Amino acid sequence: MKSDQKSKTLGPRSAFLVAELYERHKTIFSNRDIEAISGLSHKSARGLALRLVERGLATRLKPGLFILVPADLGHEREYLGDPYIAAAEIVGGGSGYFISHASAMDIHQMVTQPQFVVFATTTKAIRPRSVLGTEFRFVRCKPEHFFGAMDHWATKTRKIRVSDLERTLIDGLRQPEYCGGFSEVAKGFWMRRQDMEVKKLVDYALMLDIGAVYRRLGYLLELFEVEAGDQLELLRKKLTASYVLLDPMLPEEGKFIARWRLRLNVSPEEIGAIIRT
Repeated sequence: MKSDQKSKTLGPRSAFLVAELYERHKTIFSNRDIEAISGLSHKSARGLALRLVERGLATRLKPGLFILVPADLGHEREYLGDPYIAAAEIVGGGSGYFISHASAMDIHQMVTQPQFVVFATTTKAIRPRSVLGTEFRFVRCKPEHFFGAMDHWATKTRKIRVSDLERTLIDGLRQPEYCGGFSEVAKGFWMRRQDMEVKKLVDYALMLDIGAVYRRLGYLLELFEVEAGDQLELLRKKLTASYVLLDPMLPEEGKFIARWRLRLNVSPEEIGAIIRT
């Protein structure tokens, strides 16, 4: 332990607070929780929280919100816990969010690379923040587009909200830049294609009513030879005459494919090579 760091020893009041937080299963807690447990005033509760952080007993997730550093970490003074639970707490919990995009792909086992940014979709504007090197980004969603979420047990005792398989893919097709690019979305689809309901995918696309999603979804379904029945025609009926890029993150190049009004700046051969890696 560095000599300029304060000891992690607990005074009587801090010891009582920490013990009570564990007893109530509130390892993530707020200034209000401290007030309720200790009976301290708002100002005094803030001071006690600050001392916990200074002594390495807690990490601040955002102003007024903290997570306890487990005692079994010894002298370690920085701890984030499960980043997806942290994201839910930063948002404020409740039903107004779901873990999404690349993070949902990670939860649904649609990625093969470690993730260093946590994405959550919310109905309100929340500024991005970084906690102990983990970046949290919040994607604002219109209330009418807020659908397709499910419960996920992040731990044995804590559930969070996450986009379901189909919504995760649709979000990736809508905003590939939050998922590592179109190729990563395509790879994730390939990995879980047998578990996805094509009708639900198309229903979600129709509910969002975004031209790029119609185009990219139809193209992927055909490219991977997914049995889609009459669902492809539902997508094709929604197409306009304009073309969009298959991957908006890449240069405007590649051939045009009239059937789906797409410019293929990622070739089928490149996608095939990626899904085989």
